[in-house]
Amino acid sequence: MRFVPFTVSAVITIALIICLDRSWGALPPFGRLLSPQEGFWQNATSISKDYNEELQVPGLQGKVDVWLDDRMVPHIFAENSADAYYVEGYMHARDRLWQMELQCFAAAGRLSEILGPKMIPYDRQQRRTGMLYGAEQAVKAMEADPVAGPAIRAYADGINAYISTLTKATLPLEYKLLDYKPEKWTTLNSGLLLKMMAADLAGGANDLVYTNARRLFSKADFNQLYPDFGDSIDPIIPAGTSYPAPTVKATPPADSILTAAGISLNFKEERPDPDNGSNNWAVAGSKTRAGAPILCNDPHLGLSLPSLWYEVQLHTPEMNVYGATLPGAPGVIIGFNDHIAWGVTNAAEDVKDYYLMQFRNGKQQYMFNGTYRDADLRIEKINVKGGQPYYDTVAYTVWGPVVYDAGFPDTATHQQFLAMRWKALDPSVEIRTFLELNKAHNYNDYLAALKYYTCPAQNFAFAAKTGEIALWHNGQFPLRWKDQGKWIMPGGDSAFAWQGYVPQEQNPHMYNPVRGFVSSANQHPTDSTYPYRYVADFDLFRGKRINEVLAADSQITVQDMMDLQNDNLNPFARAALPLIRKHLPASLLTADQQAYWKMLDKWDLQSSPDSKGATLFNIFWDKMQSAIWDDDIVIDKVPLQQPWEKTTLLWLLRDSSMKYIDNIHTAGKETLSQVMLNCFAATADSARSLDAQQKLEFGRFRGTNIRHLTRSIAPFGAMNLRTGGGRHIVNATKQTHGPSWKMVVQMSAKTEAYGIYPGGQSGNPGSPFYDNAVQDWVQGKYYLLHVFDKQEDSDPAVKFKIHFTKG
Repeated sequence: MRFVPFTVSAVITIALIICLDRSWGALPPFGRLLSPQEGFWQNATSISKDYNEELQVPGLQGKVDVWLDDRMVPHIFAENSADAYYVEGYMHARDRLWQMELQCFAAAGRLSEILGPKMIPYDRQQRRTGMLYGAEQAVKAMEADPVAGPAIRAYADGINAYISTLTKATLPLEYKLLDYKPEKWTTLNSGLLLKMMAADLAGGANDLVYTNARRLFSKADFNQLYPDFGDSIDPIIPAGTSYPAPTVKATPPADSILTAAGISLNFKEERPDPDNGSNNWAVAGSKTRAGAPILCNDPHLGLSLPSLWYEVQLHTPEMNVYGATLPGAPGVIIGFNDHIAWGVTNAAEDVKDYYLMQFRNGKQQYMFNGTYRDADLRIEKINVKGGQPYYDTVAYTVWGPVVYDAGFPDTATHQQFLAMRWKALDPSVEIRTFLELNKAHNYNDYLAALKYYTCPAQNFAFAAKTGEIALWHNGQFPLRWKDQGKWIMPGGDSAFAWQGYVPQEQNPHMYNPVRGFVSSANQHPTDSTYPYRYVADFDLFRGKRINEVLAADSQITVQDMMDLQNDNLNPFARAALPLIRKHLPASLLTADQQAYWKMLDKWDLQSSPDSKGATLFNIFWDKMQSAIWDDDIVIDKVPLQQPWEKTTLLWLLRDSSMKYIDNIHTAGKETLSQVMLNCFAATADSARSLDAQQKLEFGRFRGTNIRHLTRSIAPFGAMNLRTGGGRHIVNATKQTHGPSWKMVVQMSAKTEAYGIYPGGQSGNPGSPFYDNAVQDWVQGKYYLLHVFDKQEDSDPAVKFKIHFTKG
């Protein structure tokens, strides 16, 4: 009889082992996850851990020493560049492997493999946008390049050297939670990462929404709603600058009127955050107290944990460079060396156009210049975790991939085919620009490096210890006629193609300007006298504020520049409040509403975390935007875009009776005063509710959430941070977006540099270096950036040493 309980116990045990060793839907194998030997316990890292190591790795040419400082920043001392990139790859993988691979999966349209069928629409979008195709083209060019090729290969070897050391116990935590293992790293992965940045910074285009808007509005009204230049601009290259005559010109077709303008396009393009951008500036020594140039940069991107950036120092006989790196790519992207410093902001220009195509036989053939051509059909296999593979067919045309058709994104859409021409899909070697900047000694080296950079276009600020400062609005910009690129173009006619590119040497730039500084904040690169056409949505107020501060001071210090990066003054509100005071009939407000009006009226314009006035202004202007535009720019299922806030404000300042104030759905004709009164009454209602919840302070009302990359594991993020700043403000912090790396570098005899990003060097949520900088970032603090010489091995900031030798 003892056999029966033994059998029952054995069956239960076996069942438990089977159940705990397999995934159940989105749940990981709990047996493995909870295992003390291999599970998540192994990812907990003690603050007292000893990181000193002697490592033998294959593929090194010589010896490499890595010093880890008090924030776990690796300072890599190598005898040659290839070994430096190899160990950079190893250290990136050691601290950020899961992040690196996830971003590559996201770029390639492979998230369904690890996250399941809910990601199929996203993966289809990535495949149809040509992200994998573009990375393949870029890698071919990089592999063939004598500088980029060896760098990306050595970097990949270093990553793979680390991957080869991993065991079930040492796998990064997210692999255990999602139940998969890392793949071997290839140079294609670095191409994918760089294309992901291109999508983030040069993936926007208004062709679809502007084409739909042309159905609703006359050309004159359209130009007021979406102007090329506003009433007020403060461009990167100062207004009034004289430009040479263009050496090339775009010739429009005989009939350049868009034949597709009367067609309703129901495709909704997923576009990047319109505030993806940055601030950068360089101040000449003539304006600084120390007499040395100062360069500053803070790129504004989506915030996440692990953080986008990773700090590194690379020291070889050819270079000694420090700065922010992208895990997944070799070299330093934003930083400084012993001779120069550089920083980048998004140029914001549209380098993506859509073409309406005529197909026959499904997607087999398309009309082009009067005859049908065979499309290049690319079968995209999307593997799906827990399900069958999904197959999508993407047709490639002379322009590029057909992104939207009757099968995507909405199968109910009538037969329309939109092909995309996007600069990011062309072969390119942007990484070489940064590898060359890492070693640059002077302005001429900086210029030579920029010639390799095409997309995403950036404003490269520059400062050198020689005292020089400069800025180039740099990239490869399509040569277009006026308004080309604003609307969908007919895809069957080669006359609508780009007619070359703006010559690189004629890109907007300035060198050692008389005013003593250069700056950019995603505003217009030039005024309207620049001889080439560009298409984009540009910011205005951040750039005006930065220029205002820099122009006013001639004894600038490093602390002044930190204060400017953290500046919370709202220049948009400064321009808007006089208009509000003039037209809001405050006497008609109730006593309760009057209290909130006084709070806004007396507001100091600082969007600080404890400001209630900042919250009131943001709520009020959001309601104003909706009140003015929702009745005019809303059609069911037709994608449209409201005019920018700056357009609304500048229009109201010049014409307080502009026709769009009136609500077309009401019998009467509303005035600006009536609209403001209604909007403020609604604002007061919202404020009363927030007050009751003790959330009227701006840092509680909006605040910032730095989410985990999965967007679904809240404990691995840093949530409800009490931050200030916002759109139009130099401190561009928003709810999930903001300054992802802040750097201030004074190019004195001994470089003085400071920086911070909202996270930590480690990608392991169980590490004390995962989010150790978040609260200091919230408080506007900076860390001294240690740039060591090999003789400084006894510096107290050096905490650990890793010795790499060939094995």
